[in-house]
Amino acid sequence: MEQLVEKLAVYRGVPVLLGVGLVILNFVIQFIAYFLVPPGGKPGFFIWILTDGNLFLHLGVVLGLMGVLIGDIL
Repeated sequence: MEQLVEKLAVYRGVPVLLGVGLVILNFVIQFIAYFLVPPGGKPGFFIWILTDGNLFLHLGVVLGLMGVLIGDIL
């Protein structure tokens, strides 16, 4: 745990940048899925989690907020 805290102290902005990257990745996945999944079609569970479930959007927001909070502490 100490090693993780030491690395986060050196690279404080990395979790926030990763969060932003995940949010952008979610947008790209949504954009691509709009053209690949036919309208009215039932996508599989994995595609549903990535598109309608917005998995990367939620992970990116949580990671970004945690990065801000941890960066303030360090």
